[in-house]
Amino acid sequence: MKLVLLFLFAVCFCSLGNTTTNRGVLVQKKLEEVLRQVNDVKESLEMMVNSPPQNIEDCCCLSALKCFQANLQVHFNITERKQSKLNKSLRHRLTESGLNFCNSGMTVLFSLQSTCQDCTSHPKVNVNEFLNRLESLIQRSRITEASLENNRQKTENYPIEMKLK
Repeated sequence: MKLVLLFLFAVCFCSLGNTTTNRGVLVQKKLEEVLRQVNDVKESLEMMVNSPPQNIEDCCCLSALKCFQANLQVHFNITERKQSKLNKSLRHRLTESGLNFCNSGMTVLFSLQSTCQDCTSHPKVNVNEFLNRLESLIQRSRITEASLENNRQKTENYPIEMKLK
């Protein structure tokens, strides 16, 4: 009986030793994985991508949006949830219509003279600047869209005689 009990103790201690060793290996592998991911993030932040300038012409806003979409698709991991949602939102027809100022009637004459740059001809900037410019473009379109909507409402409220004059 004592022999069996000693044998069970020996097996328990050996298995505890192996668990500690296996756990140590798993921890090391996980830490290596985290280091790789940190390096990937560093590389993505140091990466340079083509980005339209902040002072883009009104009629080139839709072209700029397409450039941002293309860069997101090529240079970023679109399978991650947040980036996937951003990409989907940028491709939505309402987003595109909100950035298509040339069809608003506001800049029809200007649009005939405007030629937008190709995406690859834009200067390369780091990822933070790229995202800041995208954010700036979207904010600018919100302001312009609100202004256009305000003008439409004012026009609808004018009496017919005022519209004819």
